[in-house]
Amino acid sequence: MVKRYLSVMPLDDALSLLSREFPCIPSIVQVPLERAVGRITNGPIFARYSVPEIHLAAMDGIAVRSMDTKGASEQHPITLPKAARVNTGNVVPAEYDAVIMIEDVWEADGNYSIRKAAAPWQHVRPAGEDLAESEMVMPSAHRIRAHEIGALATYGITHPEVIAVRVGLVPTGSELVLAGTRPAPGQVVESNTVMAKAMLDEAGATCTRYPFVEDKPEEIRNAIAMACKENDIVIVSAGSSAGTKDYTADVIAELGEVLVHGVAIKPGKPVIIGRIDKKPVIGLPGYPLSALTVIREIVLPFLQNYGLFVTERERIRAQITTAVAKDIGSDEFVLCTIGKVGNRWVISPQSKGAGVQMSGVRANAYIQVPRASEGFDAGEEVDVRLMVPASEAANALLITGSHDPVIDYLADLIRPQGITLLSTHAGSMGGILALKKDDCHAAPTHLLAEDGSYNTAYLEKYLKGTDLDLVCIAERQQGIVSRDGLAFKDLAGHQFINRQRGSGTRMLLDYELKRAGIDPATISGYEREVTTHIAVALAVKSGEADAGMCVYSAAKALSLQFVPVAQERYELAFRKEHADDPRLSALITAIRSPAFKNILARLGGYETAETGRLRPGRKE
Repeated sequence: MVKRYLSVMPLDDALSLLSREFPCIPSIVQVPLERAVGRITNGPIFARYSVPEIHLAAMDGIAVRSMDTKGASEQHPITLPKAARVNTGNVVPAEYDAVIMIEDVWEADGNYSIRKAAAPWQHVRPAGEDLAESEMVMPSAHRIRAHEIGALATYGITHPEVIAVRVGLVPTGSELVLAGTRPAPGQVVESNTVMAKAMLDEAGATCTRYPFVEDKPEEIRNAIAMACKENDIVIVSAGSSAGTKDYTADVIAELGEVLVHGVAIKPGKPVIIGRIDKKPVIGLPGYPLSALTVIREIVLPFLQNYGLFVTERERIRAQITTAVAKDIGSDEFVLCTIGKVGNRWVISPQSKGAGVQMSGVRANAYIQVPRASEGFDAGEEVDVRLMVPASEAANALLITGSHDPVIDYLADLIRPQGITLLSTHAGSMGGILALKKDDCHAAPTHLLAEDGSYNTAYLEKYLKGTDLDLVCIAERQQGIVSRDGLAFKDLAGHQFINRQRGSGTRMLLDYELKRAGIDPATISGYEREVTTHIAVALAVKSGEADAGMCVYSAAKALSLQFVPVAQERYELAFRKEHADDPRLSALITAIRSPAFKNILARLGGYETAETGRLRPGRKE
């Protein structure tokens, strides 16, 4: 059994190997015209007949012989010896070669008079004017666009011949359950092949998802062998690492050969590239973001060798807000959020955990840290690959600071205006520092000073001389969440889950501990940190902790008990220079809206008397 990576190959070398080792000859199929959008033509497509097939009138009027109209003028009108009444689109009888508009014709007693000569083929659509029979409609390797479907129909093409790359997706793992099934402890929703199919379908591949295969070598062997018979490429999900139930590399080696086991990318290092019956077999890592990286950076570029169309990511330069460090030797791909603050593109890295799928949902861009690099420093300009159109990225609203579930509801309220709110959970102090560097549009904050005031003392300290305003989102209850109704005085002797340093919740906790004369060292779990209120509540609900501090709405969402500790002012700080930014204006309007106040009332634990109130970012 393969228990280690056979080799770790640089990404560029892995892509070169795929191109070198496989002929990449696509299948050829005919598809119904209505399903041809996005498909790539196998060869040139020719018109089956001329359009139009015969001369047609281009105007309402009379068909004439142009030679009969010579000499006609206002002073010398001519009565035509022969003419035929036609409407637009009518066939022009063979004996005629021009059409005169009905407005230029005088009719009397069945005869037609004209006062202007007609040029040959005037107002006539000649046969083949659009396209002649046997003329080429489209060349080879053309990606059929939606508006071209009508033209193909016009030219008699009902089943165009296109290339096809058949990809078999084999999910493995005894712990897998179908999407839509709530997983029991130890179970995992099978999402990797769902994602892979969507991404490969978009590139024009024809994908088949096979049933789950348990972690049994014989069953995996049979599934891969069947998929190889029925497809051009086989992708096996999970089982590529070095665990005791990772059989993919062994099975590929038995049925064919393993060319690569381990590519120097992060996430995604355990990827396998193998060959069975001359066909490529790729083993994906089980972690979703690892699988995403392998599909995006290896599988999709490989599909281009077959002639399929893969969208090229738009690239721009942006200033990175925080340092990204890595070891030399591998290409690292980091999901990010990007937006424009003033005239600057600003990018913030998301969590690098390979299993954190929400990083992929929140991200609208990503960066590649080259294998020869040790990373990027904060403030450095870096190359960015967009995951959305540049216009959408430019309309993103960047929010950095304290987390609260209501931020997501505000994002939903402004989305119909085309604004995407991208929130980075950096804690209140993280938000203040981002605001200081002008790396975000606004910072949610709830920093409690020694004198009992909120936020202004910290803004004056860290952004002295900067014109700032605060808008109140809500006054909210913070308290102890538990399964058993624990209060603040009960923390000693129970397992605690804490918020990260620099968060307003952590500062409030320390403030209350100091007031109560409680030494943090006496609280088991004080050092364990998470970055959101929901994460605190979830740790309590799952039994990982007995108690934590969070907002009431998070406790309510998970049906946990809550004992209030303090009511605090949760505000949005922003630079006055950005006050007229329409994105920020839309957010403030949403905060002041009745719809938002109704949401706060429904969630519970929020007071709305101050919601929407604007005040200076300094002590009044």
